[in-house]
Amino acid sequence: MAEPVREPGPAWPWPAGAASGIGSMPGSDVAEAQRVVLGELPVPHLPELPARGPGADLVGRSAGLLVELPVELYAARWRIAGRPGRDLRRALDLLERDLDQMTEQAGEFTGTFKIQAAGPLTLAAEIELPVGGRMLRDPGAVRELTESLAEGLRGHVAQVRRRLPRATVLLQLDEPALPAVLAGRVRTESGLGAYRAVESGTATGLLRGVVSAVDAPVVLHCCAPDVPLDLIRASGAVAVALDLALLDRLDPVGEAIDAGLGLFAGAAPTLPPPDRGGPSSNGRAPSSAQVADRVRQLWDRLGFPRARLAEQVVVTPACGLAGATDDYARTVLTACRDAGRRLAEE
Repeated sequence: MAEPVREPGPAWPWPAGAASGIGSMPGSDVAEAQRVVLGELPVPHLPELPARGPGADLVGRSAGLLVELPVELYAARWRIAGRPGRDLRRALDLLERDLDQMTEQAGEFTGTFKIQAAGPLTLAAEIELPVGGRMLRDPGAVRELTESLAEGLRGHVAQVRRRLPRATVLLQLDEPALPAVLAGRVRTESGLGAYRAVESGTATGLLRGVVSAVDAPVVLHCCAPDVPLDLIRASGAVAVALDLALLDRLDPVGEAIDAGLGLFAGAAPTLPPPDRGGPSSNGRAPSSAQVADRVRQLWDRLGFPRARLAEQVVVTPACGLAGATDDYARTVLTACRDAGRRLAEE
């Protein structure tokens, strides 16, 4: 099992020079996936294995945590159900198996351990109402969903803490749909229209409600362009997780970091580049030196002192690794780990 580079200090709930994964991993063997993240990462996480099918996907797994809002599959989409059924039982069973495996392998872990769940706005954009249409169409339903998710996540965090009594639990909220929700770009089922945009203040309040409800520091992950960093800062999250390849404006990132927001820097591609026969395009994962250089170059462009980098930044892949091969996923996580160590040694 990989040991943390340094115990978390008072400022950040992760070790200096840290690296982590975003969440998803390839394959269907949760025991092997847990061994990989525990063996390669200073900040390991509870792997998500969507290849196992419905209920192991981000939306189904997170919807299973909702309190008194049962879900079911209908036409390959998750929707609110009248009562719990087999689809919900399957999602809960998969999560329970994952937690059992986590307990078996990491029960004595003493560092920072990360768990993940979809945030309320992404769930509202994905889960359908019983009468049809996404929950996003009904502001009252979105509020009810958010309250239900907050209660479910509070219990989930508490359960993980009981299972890992020596660890610091870190919660990642995945909000890939957040920019589209704010901009009114979530399409209706017909594809001919879009749902009304959620106001920034409303979205902030919903996220803040979840962040304040859970007894753990929260990282907000958004692997999309136009991440609303001001909103994320206002939500109470301790950090934001971004795909560095999607950053087109540095000023908001610099302002967020300067205000004290931690950065989970998605600096390694989730898939290898296509092999076109050239020396720099050989289908292999980037080296730790290349990953470290990418993070270092961003930090230098932002103008912050190098001394802060290893404390405030966690190195990660750009997003989840569900689409990668087993070998590539392991290699990328190793590169992120060693990149974090390189940055800590400077």
